[in-house]
Amino acid sequence: MTSRPADSEHYNGIAIALHWLIAALIICGFYIGWIMTDIPGFTPTKLKYFSWHKWIGVTVFVLAVLRVLWRATHRAPPLERATPAWQKAAAHAVHGLLYLLMLAIPLSGYFYSSAAGIQVVYLGIVPLPTIIGPDQALKATLRTVHVLLNYTLLALVVMHVAAALKHQLLDRDGLLARMIPFLK
Repeated sequence: MTSRPADSEHYNGIAIALHWLIAALIICGFYIGWIMTDIPGFTPTKLKYFSWHKWIGVTVFVLAVLRVLWRATHRAPPLERATPAWQKAAAHAVHGLLYLLMLAIPLSGYFYSSAAGIQVVYLGIVPLPTIIGPDQALKATLRTVHVLLNYTLLALVVMHVAAALKHQLLDRDGLLARMIPFLK
């Protein structure tokens, strides 16, 4: 795919909407994942939270695919020329890892459910195909992978937010306004 040049110094409405929608869903999914694992036994509440968590994961995956496709065909606004090269490289690396994790985490959860012998039924309506048969050893490994990927995402999100706030509050370079237009 070819990418066209950025039209302005700001992201367009679709990129902004996908960014914030995915961010909100990831926060909700992480929160639900955090509390559902502390509920003892298999209660109706715990099963409801597991369903919601999976539905959020599937939705994040689909939106992340759309976001990656959008990003592949729409160049990001350029960074300030005064931004040090190491910061530009770090920003590109963190963004790349964020995109990777937005895809890998839902997949690891999906494979974990499959290895646990539990079919994912999106929104309680659309049964997703089972890719992996029940396998207790693989289930344990995939659970660990899913948890580690989520904590990695949490660390990267904290870095991402800290960098955005640094640019807004210390550097005052307007970088945050690229994703929050009303900050112009």
